[in-house]
Amino acid sequence: MNSLKVIAFDADDTLWVNEPYFRETEDRFCELLEDYLPHHSVARELLHTEIKNISLYGYGVKGFMLSMIETALEVSNKTVPVDIIEKCIQLGKELLDKPIVLLEGVEEVLDALKGKYKLVVATKGDLLDQERKLIKSGLSHYFHHIEIMSEKKEADYQKLIKHLDIPAESFMMLGNSLKSDVIPVLALNGHAVHIPYHTTWAHETVDGDIKHPNFRQVETIKEVLSFL
Repeated sequence: MNSLKVIAFDADDTLWVNEPYFRETEDRFCELLEDYLPHHSVARELLHTEIKNISLYGYGVKGFMLSMIETALEVSNKTVPVDIIEKCIQLGKELLDKPIVLLEGVEEVLDALKGKYKLVVATKGDLLDQERKLIKSGLSHYFHHIEIMSEKKEADYQKLIKHLDIPAESFMMLGNSLKSDVIPVLALNGHAVHIPYHTTWAHETVDGDIKHPNFRQVETIKEVLSFL
């Protein structure tokens, strides 16, 4: 990997805790609607609504909040009380204000790699929310470039790599999602490292093994220092 010049990091659940907050909020939302449907049925309806709305709202808390409201109206046949809608909005606001908890080893890895490579954040989500989280994390100074993407598909990575003015072979992506952080980068012949996280959004899961010479999987982010 002598040609490697840029290492990009996913943010949510790679640099800091994110998905557990969403699952906790989802549980509280399902409890609000237990008079209408069982918990697992509300959760299924919410996921369906979220996926349907991605093309409209993108990823992030605001889209999640709107999907909660839409799901509440749907499962109640538009009879849900106003105070439950208010609680959905409050749940979303609380989610936006969650503390930023760095994952173990993140700063150690960034300290070790800064200066050896250009470090980049490449993450999906709402622009304001992701910028806020990055500031609160205290990690901004490690990164040469911040890319907040509406999607993480081949074309999106192609655009980022072109902006960085490097060949794909000089780019490595580290993240917890095979679907968003690994598969599209490998398709461009870049390098990708999968760092699984114990909680993954159902929409980000994929089946099957990945076999590619540029692919690695590690258990913790600190393991990347053994080959970088």
